[in-house]
Amino acid sequence: MEEFDVVVVGAGPAGSITAKYAAMGGATVLMLEKRQEVGSPVRCGEGIARKWIDEVGIRLDKRWIAHEVKGAKLVSPDGTEFRIDEEHAGSEVGTIIERDIFDKALAEDAVKAGAELRLKSAVRSLTFEESGKVNGVKVESLEGTYEVKAGAVVGVDGFESQIGRWGGINTSIKPNDITSAIQYRMVDIEPDPDYAEFFLGTTWAPGGYVWIFPKSETSANVGVGILLSNVNEPGDARKYLNKFIENRPYLKKGKVIEIVSGGVPVSAPLDETVKDGLLLVGDAARQTNPLTRGGIANGCIAGKIAGETLSEAVKEGDFSSSFLMRYENGWRERLEEELYRDWMAKEKLIGLNDDTLNKMISVLSESDIDELSVYRILEEIRKRYPELVREIEDLL
Repeated sequence: MEEFDVVVVGAGPAGSITAKYAAMGGATVLMLEKRQEVGSPVRCGEGIARKWIDEVGIRLDKRWIAHEVKGAKLVSPDGTEFRIDEEHAGSEVGTIIERDIFDKALAEDAVKAGAELRLKSAVRSLTFEESGKVNGVKVESLEGTYEVKAGAVVGVDGFESQIGRWGGINTSIKPNDITSAIQYRMVDIEPDPDYAEFFLGTTWAPGGYVWIFPKSETSANVGVGILLSNVNEPGDARKYLNKFIENRPYLKKGKVIEIVSGGVPVSAPLDETVKDGLLLVGDAARQTNPLTRGGIANGCIAGKIAGETLSEAVKEGDFSSSFLMRYENGWRERLEEELYRDWMAKEKLIGLNDDTLNKMISVLSESDIDELSVYRILEEIRKRYPELVREIEDLL
């Protein structure tokens, strides 16, 4: 039987950053990835900002940079546009990446820091001490089934997170807190090469939005996300996306060379993300931004905090939930206020009709707003249409 200080389940960005910082701090780390290749298949809009990557120690690398944009463009149902520069546009705007290459680069950094990576290795269950503390995993791989003992197990296994459920953490989620998303990679089109575009409106995306992220002057990721509660039958998200494309000649003439789909959590954060010997990070901890649906930035930021906490736990020989609360308190201090504010805004905004959305984008287009945050947006709208924000003034 093998033993490691830390087992990280999932080799996406958040998992690799967690493994990297734990290993850098002296922990022995095993990363387990159920897929045969890190980063593939891609399930992501592939937009990130540059402003947070230094915080988590990611180096810009031309291998995974596909295209860079000047900022974000919000488009109302009637076509009114609001533009904001990349510096103030949030954590998902600035650089359009090749996600598979990006993920591999982060996994490579983790391995260079000392972590071990095993592919085609699916965790089938957790193991526990008599006290109830998690102390390892059971793994199924090409070599057979085996157990690994660990001081702590980190669940970075997506919003479906079996690790969390097995560990006794309530990871249930409502249909109104899940987005059903589908994205085409399209070529032979003419996207705006300078902006990541977001189209609002019930016609195109009830409870969500359509995005166009340019990957070059003639190609882009074109996708839609709608709340699962608005899905009446399988394939609804694709119908909305096809309808959007059909209504735009510059997209209609294009060709689809890749399709990705999946679910994205848009809920409030979990009430707890640690147990004795167990941590959850990224989508598994509901650290995805509920408004933008972006999760890479928050997952990596939380992953760094998790990795540093785990390296301290190794030195202290203490993997109890009380010690691991250093991670819980750390990520909440850094991320929780914004996540809750954006979740509350999502809850209020999903019911707005197109006329109201038109008014809101019109106000923004005529303002000098310098930050794409819920607080600043609502503050500007209140100046012109106080009745539109009366129900959500508690967010201000």
